[in-house]
Amino acid sequence: MADLALYKHILSECHTLAVVGLSPQTHRPSHTTARYMQAQGFRIVPVNPVVALEEGDILGERCFATLHEAAAALAMQGQRIDMVNCFRKSEDIPPLAQAAIDVGAKCLWLQLGVAHPEAEAMTARAGLWVVHDRCVKIEHARQLS
Repeated sequence: MADLALYKHILSECHTLAVVGLSPQTHRPSHTTARYMQAQGFRIVPVNPVVALEEGDILGERCFATLHEAAAALAMQGQRIDMVNCFRKSEDIPPLAQAAIDVGAKCLWLQLGVAHPEAEAMTARAGLWVVHDRCVKIEHARQLS
């Protein structure tokens, strides 16, 4: 499947996005991207341990310290994480990739500038779609044009 067709397919299948590294600061790329996706009808699940420690929320959604906590809370509502969208450094990806597998996500999406070939290969072997070095906001907007 060509990249653009794959992105379109992923975005049609993934409606609940756990955004790891989502910042409460409105000028940060993670925040503007998540706000855009939320405005397009996607459910955003913030994952930021600092904000979660303060029992805060971002974009009106409760913030969680880990993907596992977020997945457990969603499971109690009969929902699940479809996509793990990572705004973290490349070296932080391996445990996030494993967590994406653990929680049964469909996709691991690594934002612009983020890649980790070994973690990506492990995730793909587990049956998840993997996208690296791409912005979900840009790819979604491209689908609309």
